[in-house]
Amino acid sequence: QEMANILAQKQLRSIILTHVIRAQRAINNEMAHQLYVLQVLTFNLLEDRMMTKMDPQDQAQRDIIFELRRIAFDAESEPNNSSGSIEKRKSMYTRDYKKLGFINHVNPAMDFTQTPPGMLALDNMLYFAKHHQDAYIRIVLENSSREDKHECPFGRSSIELTKMLCEILKVGELPSETCNDFHPMFFTHDRSFEEFFCICIQLLNKTWKEMRATSEDFNKARKRVMQVVKEQIMRALTTKPSSLDQFKSKLQNLSYTEILKIRQSERMNQEDFQSRPILELKEKIQPEILELIKQQRLNRLVEGTCFRKLNSRRRQDKFWYCRLSPNHKVLHYGDLEESPQGEVPHDSLQDKLPVADIKAVVTGKDCPHMKEKGALKQNKEVLELAFSILYDSSGQLNFIAPDKHEYCVWTDGLNALLGKDMLSDLTRNDLDTLLSMEIKLRLLDLENIQIPDAPPPIPKEPSNYDFVYDCN
Repeated sequence: QEMANILAQKQLRSIILTHVIRAQRAINNEMAHQLYVLQVLTFNLLEDRMMTKMDPQDQAQRDIIFELRRIAFDAESEPNNSSGSIEKRKSMYTRDYKKLGFINHVNPAMDFTQTPPGMLALDNMLYFAKHHQDAYIRIVLENSSREDKHECPFGRSSIELTKMLCEILKVGELPSETCNDFHPMFFTHDRSFEEFFCICIQLLNKTWKEMRATSEDFNKARKRVMQVVKEQIMRALTTKPSSLDQFKSKLQNLSYTEILKIRQSERMNQEDFQSRPILELKEKIQPEILELIKQQRLNRLVEGTCFRKLNSRRRQDKFWYCRLSPNHKVLHYGDLEESPQGEVPHDSLQDKLPVADIKAVVTGKDCPHMKEKGALKQNKEVLELAFSILYDSSGQLNFIAPDKHEYCVWTDGLNALLGKDMLSDLTRNDLDTLLSMEIKLRLLDLENIQIPDAPPPIPKEPSNYDFVYDCN
């Protein structure tokens, strides 16, 4: 606590934000760990309030609840208004506390006797009411005037939300010795936890409406809504927003509908497709798919490709063409005067190399033409597109592919000819796509099921309807 006071007095938070977190140089692991420790210790200062029960007899604490009521319903009546009987005022207070969404309408102080979140929830509510007054009044009045039972009770929701935020930020737990998971946005405000709450209570209210939850069975509705809200918050935090405003905009993109879409997508990718029967089916299908990819690569080699001749002076005005014979036994290649419009026939290519003579296929800096001195060795783009065929004792055929796709096709095709695995990114992507499509088609397969041309006949009516169950 003393350290936190010194940090506040010397405005060290903004110095850390400017000169460490937002500095030009990257944050190393040790610095990230220290920022994480500072974040945890700062939030742990909230533990005392989180574990403090409200004393229903404490007038100062009860005044906070009066203040919440005054800010929300100031236009309607003044709390010190002496007109009317005491009974009438009590009745008015009870009505207003119900509108504020407390469980105990007569004495709302009883709502804050559970720890956690204890008095921390009330602190958050008062901060929201004072510092984001328009949003507070809108939420309270909007929900207190609804007649469709879909109102989101502000008081109960704030207590539940505060408890959940403490769980997310692990308030009260000691910092880990290895973790470096700090959040830059918590260093952008002196009251970052309270501001975090203010953003999240508005999110909760929005999600409650989107899910059309009802307050009739609050416990059931709360559980469903809180699960979604927690997922929205956790997903937004994972992106490490640099400010509270950025965190808010991330949440706006994570509506209830979007969360449902993400869940469905993840279910498709994880649960269903990671089950044992599906994995066994994948293993069974994979060799067929790899054979299909292999045939496609060899077919492309049979069509052939035009390559540029690059020398150390980077002159690119000469071309040569290479293609595989239809029986996959010979590579035909030869120089061209200009880039061809279509396929170049075998008989016009003067040189040939039997596939049986190929010893190895090498790529990148292992290629002989990349080991030579000159500009090519320094050019990373060219290096990534280079591959060579080694044959006989010192023979070599050097290539520089026109693009990454052709590079993958040729290296895959040549490896397939030599009986080796196809290891390119293109093969990996093709395998994932085709495997996923094939599994979905197999799962749709209606094997041994006869689909009749005509609809089945309607059965006779039963003798009585005693089996009917009235679900109402």
